[in-house]
Formats: sequence, C-alpha cells, structure tokens
Amino acid sequence: MSISKRITGHLSLLGANACWGLMAPVAKLVMSAGVIAPLVLTDCRIFGAAVLFWMLSFFRPAEHVPGADLLRLAGAGFLAIVFNQGCYIFGVGYTSPGEASIITTTMPMWVMLLARIILGTPVTWKKALGIALGATGAATLVLSSGVGASRGGNPVLGDLLVLTAQLSYALYLTLYKNFLAKYSLVTMMKWMFTFAAVAVFPFSVRTLASTEWSTVTPTLALGVAYVVVMGTFVAYMLMMTGQKALPPTVVGMYNYFQPVVAGCVGLWLGLDVFTPLKAVAVFLIFSGVYLVTSSKAPETA
Repeated sequence: MSISKRITGHLSLLGANACWGLMAPVAKLVMSAGVIAPLVLTDCRIFGAAVLFWMLSFFRPAEHVPGADLLRLAGAGFLAIVFNQGCYIFGVGYTSPGEASIITTTMPMWVMLLARIILGTPVTWKKALGIALGATGAATLVLSSGVGASRGGNPVLGDLLVLTAQLSYALYLTLYKNFLAKYSLVTMMKWMFTFAAVAVFPFSVRTLASTEWSTVTPTLALGVAYVVVMGTFVAYMLMMTGQKALPPTVVGMYNYFQPVVAGCVGLWLGLDVFTPLKAVAVFLIFSGVYLVTSSKAPETA
C-alpha cells in the first residue's frame, strides 16, 4: 500500500471521528430542547444521509449492483447503521451517558478479536497494549468529565444495548473489509442508508407524526443540519475512505478520538475544565493509537 494512501486513510479517519466527537455535544443541545426526540434525530440522520448520497450518485458514473450484493449491502446497513445507531440511542435512554461512553471504548477491542477470528489478523503485543492504553485513556477522560451522574430506568438493559451497538459496528468493519473494494464509496453508502431508512421507518412513523415541527427554532434546525450533513453524510464518507485504506483494527482505534474532541468542545464552551488527569488521558489515547498504527504484523484483510 502506498504511503499517500495510508496518509489519506489516517486523515479521513481523524476527520470522521472529529465530526462524530463534535456531534455529541451538538446532538445533546438539540435533544435537550425537548422538541426533537432521540429517535427523530436518528431518523433525520438516516433519511437525510440517504437523500444526500442518492443526490450525489446522480453526478457519478452508474454502477450495477446485482441482487446478491444488494442483500450484502442490506446487511451492512443493518450492522453499521440500524443496529449501531438504534441500539446506542435506546441504550443511552436506559442507562447513563457516562456508562454508555465507557462501553463505547470497547469497540476497538471487539474489532481486534473479530479480525483475529474472521480474517486471521495477528494480535501483536503492540496492538493489544495500544488498545488497552487507548481504552484506559478514553475511560479516564469520560469519568473525569463527570458525565455519569444520571442513570436511566434499566441500566443493565441499557448497557447491553450500547454493547450490542459496539459489537454490530465491529462486526461490520470486519465482515465487509474485503467487500469495500468492489464498489465506489457513493454506491455503498446510498444503498446502505436506503436499506437502513426502510428498516427504521415503520418504527418511526408515530414519533415523526407527533413531533411539533412548527416549534423547531433556527438554532435547532442548524444543529440538526450539522448532525445530518457533517455528523453523518461527510463523516461516513470519510470513514469509508479510511476503511478502504487501513486494517479494521486501526479503523476501530480512531474511535478513541471522539471523547477527546467532545472534551475540547466542552472546554471551548466553558462546560468543562482542563486538569492534569485529562492531560494524562489524552496522552494515553495518542500513545495507544501510535502503538496500533505502528504495528508491523502482516494484515490478511
């Protein structure tokens, strides 16, 4: 693999996770207004991204996708979008945001294990140590922010749902590593989001109909626009670019940058303070990412 492709992959993953990290406080501000429910915001992400990817596809060369591959893309849409986003949103509703954020840090570990089982990717000491350091740093960053004060009505169920969300995305990264090269980014994304939109629509009709859209302020609309355009459309394009260039374990490691970005936004808005403990947490995250990306074990993906 060329150096330029690897650099593009790393920059794309960094950009995607920066978009998702910034989306966390934006989405929280949008939903805290009480007008747009979590399920509605998820619907906006899925439906909006599907429309945007279809619009973009009209300016790209057409690609024929046979029925068998459409089924595989439907499976990718379920794993990467429906189960990942749906289980996470509902899980946060049952547990605390802090616990959900900590469980999210386990995703790279699942990617490493699944890549070993499914793809035969070697687990080197650098990868194992890097993931452990990154998880410790991310968990420390979350805990030091004090976001776990409130708990939902069923924390055990909530934690299991959030864990399911991480497992589903880790399974997607592993199972579809070799399939990504078959079609263009736009073709993959438009079909994945289309199938995801069809899957969630029956469960969303009542909530969408009961939403008081007339009370949505320009500020809320701008927040939703960021979630749809940057947090979904642009982020998934960048993520797909990174997936095509780098191994699944490296892709999963960039998940640790999300709490770093969210923390920086909190500092900028005056909602958080910087402490030596947080400096150590950030150092652990970057050290973990370095160890995983510098591992020289051959990839069979």
